[in-house]
Amino acid sequence: MGEEGVVVVREFDPNKDGLGVEDVERKCEVGRSGKLSIFTDLLGDPICRVRNSPAFLMLVAVMGDEIVGMVRGCIKTVSCGNKHIRSDSGENDDNNKNNNIHTKTLPIYTKAAYILGLRVSPSHRRMGIATKLVLGLEDWFRANEVEYSYMATENDNHASVKLFTDKFGYSKFRMLSILVNPVFAHRLRIPIRVTIVQLSPSDSENLYRSRFSTTEFLPRDIDSVLNNKLNLGTFLAVPRGTYDSECWPGSDLFLSDPPESWAVLSVWNCKEIWTLEVRGASFVKRSLAKTTRLLDRALPFLRLPSVPEVFRPFGLHFLYGLGGEGPRAAKMVKALCCHAHNLAKERGCGVVATEVANREPLRLGVPHWKMLSCTEDLWCIKRFGEDYSDGSVGDWTKSSPAMSIFVDPREF
Repeated sequence: MGEEGVVVVREFDPNKDGLGVEDVERKCEVGRSGKLSIFTDLLGDPICRVRNSPAFLMLVAVMGDEIVGMVRGCIKTVSCGNKHIRSDSGENDDNNKNNNIHTKTLPIYTKAAYILGLRVSPSHRRMGIATKLVLGLEDWFRANEVEYSYMATENDNHASVKLFTDKFGYSKFRMLSILVNPVFAHRLRIPIRVTIVQLSPSDSENLYRSRFSTTEFLPRDIDSVLNNKLNLGTFLAVPRGTYDSECWPGSDLFLSDPPESWAVLSVWNCKEIWTLEVRGASFVKRSLAKTTRLLDRALPFLRLPSVPEVFRPFGLHFLYGLGGEGPRAAKMVKALCCHAHNLAKERGCGVVATEVANREPLRLGVPHWKMLSCTEDLWCIKRFGEDYSDGSVGDWTKSSPAMSIFVDPREF
């Protein structure tokens, strides 16, 4: 441990640091009097939010025998742009030459790191502890040849934004929306004109790599995500009559001749690794919420928008990999969200959530409650070097916002 008054930053030791880390988390989540606050219970595993990443590190700041801060980071390889490869069919006569040239779009991958869970005990702030933690994590990034580092915070969290942009040289990069919907006591109806097909991990991987490989932040190890035990499945929505689970031909045939409109998403089971709890609600609010649940259970045919039991620890399913094509793609996404809601209901979750780029057109199909959601989740980014990507994309930090962003469920 560090000497009294001296802050030492070192790697988290699960054998002796667990209680100290939990104490700092608890102190940092004390809500304002009279205000609703969301508390996170990591279920005794402080590194659960990065444990499934290809490489991860958690640092703690120690003063004397007391843990006074911590930060987590993970590293992966992601898509940051695309390159075009030209090829021809082998015909060289003048009449066919121009017609046989094809352009193939391939992703450019880069090594990126994500910073999350920066905490400093309220009694030890303004002592440079956050700076030591972040710089220590960035040293690890550089040692692992990371090209870009990024972090996420609410746009109105001015202290966090100022710390990273002014102190560490990050720049504002992308705006996303975290869309949260409660899980009601009744099931939601899937539109009769839509069929939901569950894909195998191999078909899911083929679909994501074929259609979304150049989406920003899509991880190169998408197969590891889809085969993870926390992944509950990938689901495809198609017009009724085109495919069903009994006659699914496989992703290759589907991709060679897809229907006019379709959509896809995957479901990640956050409930197994951490839970949430809303605190600070008055007795009146709790009573009203309970009344809506009782009515919904007694009269499910009314399909009342009941408030789930969020005043005790509850689980969450995260919807990721949203994508699709065609004029009815947003409606297909809505059908998939209904299916995901019913899956979450069966598994006892309180809410379902997803995170999408603010320019994502498919967000129109995502049901959510405004009071539970955050529409200004800001991602800030910093470039460390220029030699680690597999192709020239220029400076990604200066690129224009893309329509879609892949949000890795391993870091949500």
